[in-house]
Amino acid sequence: MRKRLTRVLLCFAMGVLASPTRADAVADFYRGKTMQLVLGYGPGGGYDVYARLIARFLGKYIPGAPNVVVVNMPGAGSLRGTNYLYNTAPKDGTVIGAFARDMPLMGVMGGNPAVQFDPLKFTWLGSATSSANDAYLLLVRKDAAVNTIEAARAPGGPPIMLAGTGEGATGNDITVLVRDTLGLNLKIINGYPDSGGIFLAVDRKEVDGRFVGLSAVRSSKPDWLRAGGDMKVLLQFARKTRHPDFPDAPTARELARDDRGRALIELAELPYLLSRPVAAPPGLPADRARALQDAFMTLQKDPDYLREADRLGLDVSPVGGGEALDLIGKLAKAPPDLFDYLRKLQADNKGGG
Repeated sequence: MRKRLTRVLLCFAMGVLASPTRADAVADFYRGKTMQLVLGYGPGGGYDVYARLIARFLGKYIPGAPNVVVVNMPGAGSLRGTNYLYNTAPKDGTVIGAFARDMPLMGVMGGNPAVQFDPLKFTWLGSATSSANDAYLLLVRKDAAVNTIEAARAPGGPPIMLAGTGEGATGNDITVLVRDTLGLNLKIINGYPDSGGIFLAVDRKEVDGRFVGLSAVRSSKPDWLRAGGDMKVLLQFARKTRHPDFPDAPTARELARDDRGRALIELAELPYLLSRPVAAPPGLPADRARALQDAFMTLQKDPDYLREADRLGLDVSPVGGGEALDLIGKLAKAPPDLFDYLRKLQADNKGGG
């Protein structure tokens, strides 16, 4: 009995000592270091605003309190940055990344040689926001030639001209999906460098509008949403029900013309549960991975972070790393015929359209 008690006490003591030792090792590694948050977009857009806010506060919750800086790596709708994070970035915990919400879907679908990552193997920190309070909006100028759903569906009528970047961009793929499943006459004008360039193009009336996240508009172009402004919400994507701020704008699910179209929309909307995804490369040391995941979720409760997010008009509805991985696993199990359509959509949309 005495020997058994001794063993129990010894095991308890080892367990108590082990955790601080691991924490000290992580702190020793990060102390005095500068981490990079690689963002797959240029400055000025919604993803950039979120990334800089996260970088500003994240370090104080990581043992050793490293400095965190944002490195913009735009290209192909954040595909360039995502590939870099997976294949090239150091796998020691000094680099994390933020990229488009549709990157996980592109990864699990396969069939695109430009996609050089497996989203199930990333070290997931989570997402700064989900679609709980957000929406992906089709915004058009009120003075555009076509600015109603009925006019956009009219056979032979002029298209709504929307600005886009290029392959891998969320706005491009969703535009084509909506065109096909809802029968809207939409045309993409590609070649804009980033979200800031697209906002400017709409303001200059080079195009009629754009698809964009509500949180991005609130942080980057709040005047677009003011009463009596120049813009109109024509359609809501990534919503099961209408956002309470836009009760007159229908959801994509409402306008789907058949069951298959609705199923495609629902599949494409799943990534919006990870509206602002953040991950680290695969293969991180387990203790550093856990430290980063814990820090990311603790950050979401920081009073200063929340006040600054509110000042910037940013939604905070975080998703943890485990939940993010579960969601991506669900995406990977989608019916093959739906993936076939989405792969064809991306192939047809490659480089423009």
